[in-house]
Amino acid sequence: MTRRVDLIGMPTDVHSSYLRGCAKAPALICAALFSPHGNEASEAGLELGAEIALNDRGDLPLAETPGDDALIETAVAASLAAGAVPISLGGDHSITYPILRAVHTHHGPVDILHVDAHPDLYDEFGGDRRSHASPFARIMEEGLASRLVQVGIRTLNKHQREQAARFGVEIVEMKDFARAPLPKFNKPLYISIDLDGLDPAFAPGVSHHEPGGLTSREVINMLLSLDCKLVGADVVEFNPTRDINGVTAILAAKLVKELAALTVSSHAR
Repeated sequence: MTRRVDLIGMPTDVHSSYLRGCAKAPALICAALFSPHGNEASEAGLELGAEIALNDRGDLPLAETPGDDALIETAVAASLAAGAVPISLGGDHSITYPILRAVHTHHGPVDILHVDAHPDLYDEFGGDRRSHASPFARIMEEGLASRLVQVGIRTLNKHQREQAARFGVEIVEMKDFARAPLPKFNKPLYISIDLDGLDPAFAPGVSHHEPGGLTSREVINMLLSLDCKLVGADVVEFNPTRDINGVTAILAAKLVKELAALTVSSHAR
């Protein structure tokens, strides 16, 4: 079975709270994905160009204005309407909110698996309710998700613990990851991977270095273990200005390839 996957670049970091740079990421992730340094095979045994029909739709013309949300939502809605599975390349994590608005319109409330060092549940951050530290507060307020499971979290403060309790968020803190069972999902699933969920040793090209995170192997194994219907995904918060020898770009590309393979295997079940 061949499954169409749409890659959609979302080059914006207007809602970043610390450093700019993530807007440069989508093109570099695609360059790493299609580089001859690797090949088309995923670890799931499916290949780009064979079982996976990968359609690179390029970058959206985002302008750092409030109208960007509508551009994101429209692009994702068009992909879903065409029967594709959208994988969005950030950009900062604020893009996940308008993406989920489009996913919700098409699929209804979905389950979300969110990999991150941070819960991104602030009601607002620095006076910005659209901050990259707040997308999951907006998502849960609007009922866009039936379930939110966060993995790799290691920056919980009092406010975000209160927000998690308010919204019924399931959090697997990084300190508990080795002992916690991997999550199981029964509804259509959306996956959001913030690259700072991984330890900086594996992903130095992020704005917020937070030691003690996931390894590349742990994240890939998590994706390989999922038995679900994947309806969309994003890979966000790659900041090329902090990368070393392109290793974070290559990691992001690897995760895109495994997510694309999961779209095929999950829809074949």
